Amino acid sequence: MSSMHTTARGTEPFDKTYSIGYQVNHEDWSPFPRVNHLRQTFLDRPYEVDVERLRLVTEAYQAHETCSRKLKCAYAFENVLLNSTLYIYDEDLILGEIAAPAKASPIYPEFSVNWILDEILHSPFEERPNDQFYIRNDEERNEILELCAWWKGKTVDDLVNVKLDEDQTKGSEVGEKIFQTNLYHYAGAGHLAIDYAKLMRVGYIGLINEAKERLGKLSKRDPEYGEKRDFYEAMIIMHEAARKYIKRYAKLAEDQAATEKDIKRKEELAAMATNCYQIADGAPETFWQALQLFNFATTLIQVESNGHSISYGRMDQWLFPYYEADMKNSSVSKEFILELIEVAYVKMNNPTKLKDKGSMALRNGRGFGGESLTIGGVDREGNDATNDLTMLMLEGSAHTRMMNPWVCVRMHDNTPYELRVKTIECIRAGYGHPKLFNDAPTIKGMMRKGMSLEEAREYCVVGCVEISLPGKEYGWHDAAYVNTPKMMEMVVNGGRSLNTGKQLGPDTGSLDTYQSFEEVLESVDQQFEYWTDQMCSSLNIIDTVHRELKPLPYVSAFFEDCLESGKDLTEGGAKYNGTGPQASGMATCADSLSAIKQLVFEEKRYSGSELLQAVKDNWEGHEVLYALVNSSKVHHYGNDDDYADELFKFMFECYCRHISGRKNPRGGEFSPGVYSVNANVAMGMNTNASVDGRKKGEAISDNMGPVHTDAGSHDIAGPTALVNSLAKVDHSLATNGTLMNLRFPEEAVAGIEGRDNLISFVDAYMAKKPMHVQFNIMSSKTMRAAQKKPEDYKDMLVRVAGYSAYFVELGKPLQKDLIQRTELSF
Repeated sequence: MSSMHTTARGTEPFDKTYSIGYQVNHEDWSPFPRVNHLRQTFLDRPYEVDVERLRLVTEAYQAHETCSRKLKCAYAFENVLLNSTLYIYDEDLILGEIAAPAKASPIYPEFSVNWILDEILHSPFEERPNDQFYIRNDEERNEILELCAWWKGKTVDDLVNVKLDEDQTKGSEVGEKIFQTNLYHYAGAGHLAIDYAKLMRVGYIGLINEAKERLGKLSKRDPEYGEKRDFYEAMIIMHEAARKYIKRYAKLAEDQAATEKDIKRKEELAAMATNCYQIADGAPETFWQALQLFNFATTLIQVESNGHSISYGRMDQWLFPYYEADMKNSSVSKEFILELIEVAYVKMNNPTKLKDKGSMALRNGRGFGGESLTIGGVDREGNDATNDLTMLMLEGSAHTRMMNPWVCVRMHDNTPYELRVKTIECIRAGYGHPKLFNDAPTIKGMMRKGMSLEEAREYCVVGCVEISLPGKEYGWHDAAYVNTPKMMEMVVNGGRSLNTGKQLGPDTGSLDTYQSFEEVLESVDQQFEYWTDQMCSSLNIIDTVHRELKPLPYVSAFFEDCLESGKDLTEGGAKYNGTGPQASGMATCADSLSAIKQLVFEEKRYSGSELLQAVKDNWEGHEVLYALVNSSKVHHYGNDDDYADELFKFMFECYCRHISGRKNPRGGEFSPGVYSVNANVAMGMNTNASVDGRKKGEAISDNMGPVHTDAGSHDIAGPTALVNSLAKVDHSLATNGTLMNLRFPEEAVAGIEGRDNLISFVDAYMAKKPMHVQFNIMSSKTMRAAQKKPEDYKDMLVRVAGYSAYFVELGKPLQKDLIQRTELSF
C-alpha cells in the first residue's frame, strides 16, 4: 500500500484514537467550543412543522394560475425566497436554511396533501410512536388544513392515482405491499449530486449569463421552442431569486453586526455579510465563501423540491482549490478550516422532512435524509486522490458525531495507510460513520450504465449507497422498495396471498404442485417478471407525472447537459437518466429456496405441502420443522456454503436481470439495487411467515446480509465466511448499489490489536470485490442499556443501514432488529 504525500494530513495524528464505541456522559468531542454549542443547541430543539413555505407557494400558484408549469414553479420559488423569514443563529458561521427554522419541516403541497389532511385529522404527527413532529398552535394547524384543501386534485399524488391501473395498485403500498413506490408518489425524487466544481468557478451569475445566452439563440423553428424558452426563463427567475435571497441574508448580517456589542461576533457577522455579497455577485474566492455558496445552493435545491438525498459529491476534491489557495496565502489557519467544516456539518442536520406514516415506517428518522459526502478514491486518471481535506473531513466527522453528513470513504488498492487508519479510528468511535465503498466493483458498475472509465472514476454516493455521477446523472435512485419475500409468497402459494387466499399474481405453481426444484426456480423467474412489470410501469407513470406537474428548473441549471439542451431534469435533460428500485430480503428468499431444495427435493424429509402448511400456520404446531429450518442442519447463506450461496446468487441475478435495461420516460434505463436500508423491518411487519423460518411480522433479512429470525442468526461461521458468501455475486450488476451491515462489539476492536484486526479485515474484504460495507461498533448489551435508560443515551448514534440515527428515537421494532443482527468477532 502506498503512503500519501506528506502534505496530506489533518490537524491531528492520523492514528489518534477518538473512543471505542459510545461513551455515556462523554465530554464534548469537538475542540471548538462554538461547535459543541451549536451541536447541543441542535439536539435541544424540537422537531416542528412550518407553515410558511406552504403559505407562500399557495399564494404564488393562485396568482399565476394561467402560467406554464415551469414558470409557475419559478414564481412560487421566487415568492418563497423573497418573503420567507430569515434566521441567523448565535455563533453560526454559515448562513441559510430551507426557508424554515432549524429542525422545522416545510410542507410541499405540489406533491401531495391527502396524507397530510388525513394524518392531521386522524393520526396526528405529534402522536406517532416515533418520529413525532409538532405543529406550533391551533391557528397554524387550521391554516395548514385550509391551504392543503385548496391543493386537493392538483398534486402529483392525485394525477398518479388516476393513471395507475388495478394490477399496478394491488401490489403497491395501497395494496399488498409487494413493492412500494410511495417515496416519489408523494414527494420529490432528489437523489442527486450537482456539479459543485462548476458552480464554484462561475457562481450564480455565470449560470444566469449562460442561460440568457442560450435563450437568445433559441430558434422558433425548433418544435420544442416553447418548452425550452420556459425552461431558460424559469431558471433565470429562480437563480436571480437566489441572488436576492443571499443578499437578504447579507443585509441581515450587516444589520446585526451594526448593533452587536461583542467585537469578535461583530467581525464574524461582517465577514458573513461580505461572503454573501461576493457569492451573490460573483464566484467564491475563499474556502469560507465556497462553503457558504455550497450551503445556499444545496438548501435551495431542498426548497425547490423535497426530494431527499441531495448529496455533496466529492467534497474533498471540489473544495480543495479554495483550501489550497487559503493555505498558500496564509489567510486562515488549518484549524479555522476545520472549525468551518464542523460548523457546516452541524448545520447540515437542520433540514428536516415531514414524511407520510408509510414512508416513516420504511425509514425511521426525521432528518431530510441521504446527505452523503464522498471523500477519497481515485481521480479521473486512476491515481489516489487523497488530500488534506480528506483527512480534515474525517476529523470533523469524529468531532461532531451527528446524523449528517453521511460520510463515505472510497477505497482502492492504493489507498494510503494513513487514510485507512484514520477511517478505522472513526469507525471504532462507534457513531456509524463513515461507510466504505470499493472503487473497483463500483467503477465497473458505473461503466455498465454507459459511462467512460474517466467518468466512472468520478462517481460519488448519493443517499445510502446509490452510486451516481455528479452533475451528469439524474438516477431516480431509491425509486421503490421491493419485498422479494412477498414475491416468494406468490411462488410457494400459486400466486395467492397466504393471508386471504386471494389471487394476486399468475399461478406459476405452488409447494403443493412442484415436481422438481427446477420448477420452483422457474416459478421464481416468472413471478419476478410479473411483479417487476407492475412496479416498473408504475414508476414510469410517476415519472411522467413529475415531468407534467413538478419540473425542476433551479437544480437543472447545475447539470451541464440540461443547460445545453434546454431540457429540465424531469424531461431527460441530464446526460444519464436512470430509475433505481431496490430489492429487499434476498437472504430470506435464498434460505427459503435452500430449505425447499434440501428438505423437499433432495432429502425428501418433508413434502412441499407440509412446508406450505407450516408457513400458513405461522409455524405453530410445526415446532420440530421450525427448529430444523433455523438450525445449522439446513444450508444457510452467509456461512461460505456454496449450496446456499449459489441460491443467493440466483436470487440476486434474477432480480438484476428483470430490472436492468428497461426503458424509462427520460430516455434512460432502469438500474437495480440490492438493499433495504431499514425497510426490512416495516416490510416484515406486513409479511406472512416464510419458509426460511421467519414468523409472521418478523423483519425480513436486511440488505445483502444473512437471515436472523427470532430463533437465531443463520450465519454462524464468523465474519470471514460471511464475506466469502457475499463475494460470490458480481456486485457491479447492481448498478444502483448494494449495502452490507456488519456489527462488532466494542471489545472486539479495542486496543492496537483490535484496530489492526479491523484494518486487515477491511483490506481482505475489499480484495474480494464487494461494493460496500459499514459497521456498527456496538454490542447488544449497549443497545439494551439505551432502551432501559434512554435519557443517558440521547445522542448515541447507531448505524441503521445507509444512514446513522439516534438509537433512542427509533421505533421498537427497528431497535429489536438492530439488536438481533449478528454480533461478530475476529
